[in-house]
Amino acid sequence: MELSGPHVAEERTTSESPQSLPSETARAVIENVQPEIDCGRFAIKRVAGDVVSVEADVFSDGHDRVAAELLHRPEGQAWSGVRMDPIGNDRFRGSFRVETLGRHFYTVRAWIDRFGTWAEDLQKRLRARQNVEVDLHIGASLVSQAAARADSDASRLAAFARSLEQADDAARSLAVSEELAELMKRHPDRARGTTHARELAVVVDVERARFGAWYEMFPRSTASAPGRIGSFRDCERLLPYVASMGFDVLYFPPIHPIGRVHRKGKNNTVQASPGDPGSPWAVGGPEGGHKAVHPDLGTLEDFRRLLGRAREQNLEIALDLAFQCTPDHPYVREHPDWFRRRPDGSIQYAENPPKKYEDIYPLDFETADWRGLWEELRSVVAFWIEQGVRIFRVDNPHTKPLAFWEWLIADVKRTRPETIFLAEAFTRPRMMYRLAKAGFTQSYTYFAWRRTPGEIAAYFRELTSPPVCEYFRPNLWPNTPDILTEELQLGGRPVFLARLILAAMLGPSYGVYGPAFETYESRAREPGSEEYLDSEKYEVRYWDRERADSLGETIARVNRIRRENPALQSHGHLSFHATDNPQLLCFSKRTEDHGNVIVVCVSVDSHHRQSGWMDLDLDELNLPATESFQVHELLTDARYLWHGRRNYVDLDPRVVPAHIFRVRRRLRTERDFDYYL
Repeated sequence: MELSGPHVAEERTTSESPQSLPSETARAVIENVQPEIDCGRFAIKRVAGDVVSVEADVFSDGHDRVAAELLHRPEGQAWSGVRMDPIGNDRFRGSFRVETLGRHFYTVRAWIDRFGTWAEDLQKRLRARQNVEVDLHIGASLVSQAAARADSDASRLAAFARSLEQADDAARSLAVSEELAELMKRHPDRARGTTHARELAVVVDVERARFGAWYEMFPRSTASAPGRIGSFRDCERLLPYVASMGFDVLYFPPIHPIGRVHRKGKNNTVQASPGDPGSPWAVGGPEGGHKAVHPDLGTLEDFRRLLGRAREQNLEIALDLAFQCTPDHPYVREHPDWFRRRPDGSIQYAENPPKKYEDIYPLDFETADWRGLWEELRSVVAFWIEQGVRIFRVDNPHTKPLAFWEWLIADVKRTRPETIFLAEAFTRPRMMYRLAKAGFTQSYTYFAWRRTPGEIAAYFRELTSPPVCEYFRPNLWPNTPDILTEELQLGGRPVFLARLILAAMLGPSYGVYGPAFETYESRAREPGSEEYLDSEKYEVRYWDRERADSLGETIARVNRIRRENPALQSHGHLSFHATDNPQLLCFSKRTEDHGNVIVVCVSVDSHHRQSGWMDLDLDELNLPATESFQVHELLTDARYLWHGRRNYVDLDPRVVPAHIFRVRRRLRTERDFDYYL
């Protein structure tokens, strides 16, 4: 893919003269094609096997009928067409299935449906008992022209044309037959058709791009005893532990050598003490840079072995991409022009005033050698893909140019379409959305800071409504090494459980920073801070993963519920239901055919018992208003018989702060027994 520089304007204007009148005027009009992101500038996202549904307004002057078809193709292949059906008020809909990974394209074509117009008018004349002899001759001509366009249907169409020429009673019956109408739809006259001005793109990803549970773990904190530094071999030992909780992706913070110059100490102190390991995000040291592994962790061969062992446990390992350097990164010595200089000649270190990060030098993406820099960073991604990595969590992508990410991700996915990029960007909403448009497969969200039922419902309505849902895939994290919300600091075990269930049920992709999560680590560095005390970012921690009160078993049950219920594996069909208690949030998810319906009720009060009535939208759930139905509580395995839309719940945070119900539909057997599916 050709590089476009950071100074090149994204859109260009021209002063071309107006176009001359067309020799043949196309009368069909195509407007409001959906989905279409920013006038086709960006692609929508799907996974292999999805059906892409497309709608458009299609109309014309006068009273002639119009017809439309949806054209689609994988990149580099010929177009295929599928008929679009009218759904009312000049709106048409069609769909196609995407089976292969990579980029696909679609557009809409429309034309005047002369045969359809003729057939509709003929029926009106027949009902009015008018003479239709001339009309039948006109129809014969239209069918004869279609026969000339057809291949395997040509002889059948020619026979219809000859019959219509007879203009008798048999011809009248044939003229309005379904067989002739279907044949003519197969071979329309598109000579003066209109094609939508833009070819629209859809990026097709692997299923893991939409559905999966992530677990974050620092490899250096995996030792089996205190006082040791963990390694890749220690990570191997813990793979069954992570897999037993039902996670799909094991994410590692940077595994590269860590700089020594201006290394940060415990709790982010400016001065490191002897033995302080530094922050993994301070990438680069005498041992190497972004293509090297920290020697304490092992070797590249050890890492490749770990990847293989992880796949045996049905786990994928995700790596962190932190495109920044320490003062002793090899790039600083080999490419000093890749960094911004201050007036005194020193390199500008990273800052987010008043915070200072003297241990990190940001890369200058506007350097005169920006091509060399961009190519080198692409080679970093290619290097880890060659080792076997397919998933990358990208650190602070909003601090790098959008044009860079659009180029890099598209280039990588051209040959490796299975690659997943997760954007770690807690920034302005428009920037988060633009990063997703630029190609990021998934994105972090504001979920951690949405705590009231009203806030949560409003935010997720935004995320699951067009156009956002077409390109933005949320990955929900209750905590990260940088985020220990006040809610988690004060709520104890119940709030960790509630946030787990919210994240796992609201979105098909979610993650936790563990083992801080399953051991509900809640100590803040100081009041008002979201930083952990004794943060794992700056020191090696030993975690007691076997403690009796661990959330591990509950996490495993929640992940098993997700795998067993297809409704929880996609973004679609999320609905919120009213309650009479403002501390209760009730929502549902379902499959397209209502074959799997899940209703969740969560208390956001981690200190007091809460109860109330849920007011279910029975139409949304496809449930009868007058009959009872059974719900199966999946956390406790209890079953309840509900009737109608109002149903009672009682949640004690000391037991469990949420219910997850699967709706069981009542069926009747020939012996008149009731049973439930």
